[in-house]
Amino acid sequence: MTARLRTAHTAQLTPRDLRAVRGLLDGAFDGDFGDDDWDHTLGGVHVLVEDGRGIAGHGAVVMRRARCRGRWLRVGYVEGVAVRADVRRAGTGGRIMGALEEVVARAYAFGALSASEDGAGLYRGRGWRVWGGRLCALGPDGVVRLAGEEGTTYVWPGSADAGDLGDELLFDWRDGDVL
Repeated sequence: MTARLRTAHTAQLTPRDLRAVRGLLDGAFDGDFGDDDWDHTLGGVHVLVEDGRGIAGHGAVVMRRARCRGRWLRVGYVEGVAVRADVRRAGTGGRIMGALEEVVARAYAFGALSASEDGAGLYRGRGWRVWGGRLCALGPDGVVRLAGEEGTTYVWPGSADAGDLGDELLFDWRDGDVL
């Protein structure tokens, strides 16, 4: 049976779908996927790959705001990318990212994501590039540098608005991991 790719907004997913996605993400991140991470995954467009055993892979793109070169831009931020262990290295992650990249290209100034060490190869192989400049967030008490995220935050180069990879990128604030 060929795995089917489905795209849906969070509002179109059933409670059963959401439980299955959360279970996949909890397992894929070895218990290091908390409630804030889950919250960051919701409210945007989800790409699900489904097979006879259920959800084989997932990724989402949500809207973030980021200031680059003095302009606040709509950024398609990729969240919750995971593939079930039994189907890894079979192209599922690439299918998911291809669909997410289409969403980013059509709806956002550029795409961004924070990559784990395990996931970085997938993104680099698809042309995502490490943001080389300073990363910051506009927090409750002002601008906060996110030095720990520098070197692990990638941008999708398909956009003219992504700026120079050496510029400062200032994101909106959110609870949990900001990026």
